[in-house]
Amino acid sequence: MFDKVEIRVNAGRGGDGKVGFRREKFAPLGGPDGGDGGDGGDVVVRAGGNITSLINFQYRSVYRAGHGGNGSGQRKHGKNGSDLILDVPVGVTVSAKTRLGDDTEIYDLVESGQYIVIATGGRGGQGNIHFASSTNQAPQIAQKGEDGEIKELILELKLIADVGIIGYPNAGKSSLLASSSAAKPKIAGYPFTTLKPILGLVEVGHKDFILAEIPGLIAGAHLGRGLGHDFLRHVMRTQVLVHLVDGGSKSPVDDMLRVNNELELFDSDLARKPQLVAINKIDLPDVRTRMIELKEAFNGIGIYPLFLSAITGEGVPELMEKTIEALEKVTMQRVAEKETEVKVFRPRPKGDNIKVHMEEDIFVVQAPGLERIIAGTNLKDHEARRQINRQIGRTAVKKELEKAGIKAGDKVRCGMLEWRW
Repeated sequence: MFDKVEIRVNAGRGGDGKVGFRREKFAPLGGPDGGDGGDGGDVVVRAGGNITSLINFQYRSVYRAGHGGNGSGQRKHGKNGSDLILDVPVGVTVSAKTRLGDDTEIYDLVESGQYIVIATGGRGGQGNIHFASSTNQAPQIAQKGEDGEIKELILELKLIADVGIIGYPNAGKSSLLASSSAAKPKIAGYPFTTLKPILGLVEVGHKDFILAEIPGLIAGAHLGRGLGHDFLRHVMRTQVLVHLVDGGSKSPVDDMLRVNNELELFDSDLARKPQLVAINKIDLPDVRTRMIELKEAFNGIGIYPLFLSAITGEGVPELMEKTIEALEKVTMQRVAEKETEVKVFRPRPKGDNIKVHMEEDIFVVQAPGLERIIAGTNLKDHEARRQINRQIGRTAVKKELEKAGIKAGDKVRCGMLEWRW
């Protein structure tokens, strides 16, 4: 089962602006007409369709959107780069992989059609028509297109179900799912029969919910042992847990506590999910004779279990009724919490994102807009360099340099250009 992949996405680079002039036969004073570059394409992750796994990402790890076209004469705008849409199953979380190997969750795609622009294409550079003025009627400068965003992502599929059946391997989870829904999981008398989650629709009267059999786990699952993380990541989305315990085990109470300990160690939120504890296999004579003993053992730690046989169906309807009651209670609590949420808006501060710092005796300017003009201009042309200097005087760069204490004769560097102030 392919439910976790790492990929790299490259948004498209913006096209370069054009330095151009009208040269028609009957337009001797035509002036600048260099067009803008097109914007680079975005990378979009979209949930939906009939996709059920991430297997399509198994053999390819790098995805690129289209680059923007360069501007041209006659004020022609470059073509925008084509967006790249990556279709994933509903239930995928998108995380950004950090340098330290951890990951930061970005977005959770839980509905069909939901999408996120995960990497934004670079803006196209401005042509020289934008730099014309009454004192500069023949601008020799234009902007280079911006690079698109590059991100390393982790796509992780987490099962979407209302209720999850958890428990030790071979506790009877597959049998319970089969007896309570129309699902047909593999059933056998050995551990790890189920290697991936299986869903089933349970109907109780006029109500229904999605029930998932979650693969069993062993001690150390939070470290990835056994089916480890393949088990635990799918529990995270469920709202209620049915904890199925093997009544024929030597110590059913210890089995339950070990499973809950693994939940706690993996994510403390999992251990706080509502649980219904059900003791299975009462169709076996040895288990039926132990029912009073088992009830007292669980009551001693504050748990009041239900008893059932997933094979014969005895006790299963009662468990499903209790489950839907617990599910409705959780739903009501979430609605109440949502109504009391207060949204806080934190607008981003306005600014040109210009920074100045010292490197030895040189004032280094970081100004994305200006750097793109420098990169898109022929610096060997004396007139072009003069126009760039004039452009600097009109922007906030001059103000930031003066704040930094620059004096006449000091060295300044921005992008590939270095000059004396």
